[in-house]
Amino acid sequence: MESRKNLRKRTNRNNIYLIIAGIIIVLGVIFGIVIHNNRVASEAKARKFATSHFNPNVTIYGVKVGNLTVNKATEKINEKANNTVNLVNDKVILKRNPQIQTITTNEVKDYFNKQHTDTPNNKSYNYSWKELDTAQNRLKKINSAVVNYKLDGKNYKLKADDLIDEASYQDGKYKFENVDKLTKKLDQIDKEVSTLHKSYKFKVPDGKTITVKNESYGWGVNVKKAQAAIEKAFMDGTKEIDGKDYIYGLGYSTYAHGYDKSNNGIGKNYVVVSIKKQAMWVVRNGKTVVHLNDVVTGTYNGGKGNRTPIGVWYIQYKESPSTLRGTNDDGSSYASKVQYWMPFTLSGCGFHDASWRSDWSKTAYLKGGSHGCVNIRPSEVHSVWSNVIKDEAVIVYN
Repeated sequence: MESRKNLRKRTNRNNIYLIIAGIIIVLGVIFGIVIHNNRVASEAKARKFATSHFNPNVTIYGVKVGNLTVNKATEKINEKANNTVNLVNDKVILKRNPQIQTITTNEVKDYFNKQHTDTPNNKSYNYSWKELDTAQNRLKKINSAVVNYKLDGKNYKLKADDLIDEASYQDGKYKFENVDKLTKKLDQIDKEVSTLHKSYKFKVPDGKTITVKNESYGWGVNVKKAQAAIEKAFMDGTKEIDGKDYIYGLGYSTYAHGYDKSNNGIGKNYVVVSIKKQAMWVVRNGKTVVHLNDVVTGTYNGGKGNRTPIGVWYIQYKESPSTLRGTNDDGSSYASKVQYWMPFTLSGCGFHDASWRSDWSKTAYLKGGSHGCVNIRPSEVHSVWSNVIKDEAVIVYN
């Protein structure tokens, strides 16, 4: 039988064990509560962080913005991201222009909303700039573009990689930076095909073949407009351009004259004036319909100021009746009323009736001619008026 003393010792020892166990349990509970509270606080802190910061592995336009706020991410992207695409010597290169805003705060906020989670996660989010990606692909296509430029019965194959040294995309716009080669090519084409100020052989109605030179009559390549059209074709992928839509003329009208016409661009309707013969012809559909042997041209002797200018011009317009105004050789002004007026030079030369003239001889023009116009008898002028067509060629030769 156990002694009372031993029983007391064992009881005390058991009590100690119970106390220790109780303490351990209490400490465990306390520690558990602390851990739980810390976890809850940590999760709350993480959730709060996630509501205002990007997840750790987020890239926008090639710039890492993990753990940044929308404002800080916006600032960083605008400082570091490429925002232009350049095509230089057949290579597409990404660059950054510090003068251009790459992204707005609202755009960054949209990306933030796409990747947002209640708590941060390590998933990778990579948002590329679709507009810049599209620009890269488009500049590559532009570089390989070929346009068939049709003009005056000829076809010119214009290749972008031969004619465009540099192009760019920035701030939503495509632009060619260096087009000197394209300009030079169009200048070359213009010299090849333009009929302005060109000389050529021409057979006049009396059967004689003469050499004439286009003055206001003719056409040339409007290099500026043609270049803009070709650049746009390169941009848009257009395969063919009709060059006749980008030509010009000189004189009263800037419209081209004689394009795509036979007979050296003169066509079948024209007027011919011979200074020496003091005669004129009006030709319709290749046949003479009016022939006058008694016109009077500009005064020939006493200086060239009043001579009717030789060359190929065109009928600028027709007006009936009209008042001709100018300056006499002595400096006085004149105002002459005429029934029919058909000018063909900007200097004021044209066809008209001259009721005041009494000398209609073959030599009248030598010393007593007009101020440069072709005078026609009042009784004959209507036949000219009725057959002359606006914009048709007027060939004046000696």
